[in-house]
Amino acid sequence: MVRRRLRRLRGEELHDRPDYALVGVLHIPELQQSPGRAISRRVVFATFALVATAVIVFLDRDGYRDTQDNPLSFLDAMYYSAVTLSTTGYGDITPITPSARLINLLIITPLRVLFLIVLIGTTLEVLTERSRQALKIQRWRNSVRNHTVVIGYGTKGRTAIDAMIGDGVKTSEIVVVDANPDVLEVAAARGLVTVRGDATKSDVLRLAGVVHASSIVVAANRDDTAVLATLTARELNPRAKIVASIRESENTHLMRQSGANSVVVSSETAGRLLGIATMTPSVVEVIEDLLTPDEGYAIAEREVEPTETGGSPSHTRDIVLGVVRDGKLHRVDDIVVEQIEVGDRLLYVRKGASE
Repeated sequence: MVRRRLRRLRGEELHDRPDYALVGVLHIPELQQSPGRAISRRVVFATFALVATAVIVFLDRDGYRDTQDNPLSFLDAMYYSAVTLSTTGYGDITPITPSARLINLLIITPLRVLFLIVLIGTTLEVLTERSRQALKIQRWRNSVRNHTVVIGYGTKGRTAIDAMIGDGVKTSEIVVVDANPDVLEVAAARGLVTVRGDATKSDVLRLAGVVHASSIVVAANRDDTAVLATLTARELNPRAKIVASIRESENTHLMRQSGANSVVVSSETAGRLLGIATMTPSVVEVIEDLLTPDEGYAIAEREVEPTETGGSPSHTRDIVLGVVRDGKLHRVDDIVVEQIEVGDRLLYVRKGASE
């Protein structure tokens, strides 16, 4: 049944669409700048174009004549360039004195340009933005590799991203998938790449680069959605590390069968913390500190140093909580990891980034 639904959901393949058709579905963040700075840049470009045109006209001034049949001065060349670039053209009233042309150059022409900006500036901005986004989407799709895909940008998804960023992951290496455009705007404002769509559909996950992702975080609000999204992601990428969150522990085996490497039961975890807090609230504060990598202390994982090989995990320079050997986690007091071997990884307590 699940397989049939998966095949049915593949009817419309987003990843096969051209890049320009993905604008609005896939959003690549860009560096924001103030309106004043953007306007200043446009003024500089316009001034450069005006001066360059005037110089060209002035160098070829023998080929130009005015209504008075006088030789062109540089002011005449500037005037001609201004009325030409502003698409004003020539009318039945033509200024012939230097003062009149100077007024046209310094006052009237800027007003014409301001009128053009107000009239067509918005349309040009939209077209430019769409073209820029299409180009950025093309570049991103060709280069994205070994990133993290976060499915769901609710409370769990945002907190997971905060933890990753606090642990040193760059925002450019995180892609958010969600069907809610409002929450995606918040994610995009943080500099995250966003994909709008149903994460249970394989074409949406392909668009997010799941095929080339190194890790996938499933933080959906519903357990059935989490199971189907995990199954789809695992089918697309057999090698990625998938970490999923569910509400009910009875669905843990479904998540495991769907391909999740690690399953977090959010309701039970919160319940345990509540129970501990009734007796020893300070313990909860310590746990929160350990789970916040950008301040205080944090739980981290690292490779074994050559000088530590053969020794006991309890005799290292760090507080070691466990040893990962052949992909399996062992407690530090387990006799199997009494001696550290080459290839082991240590789960330890380290100081946070702010320390």
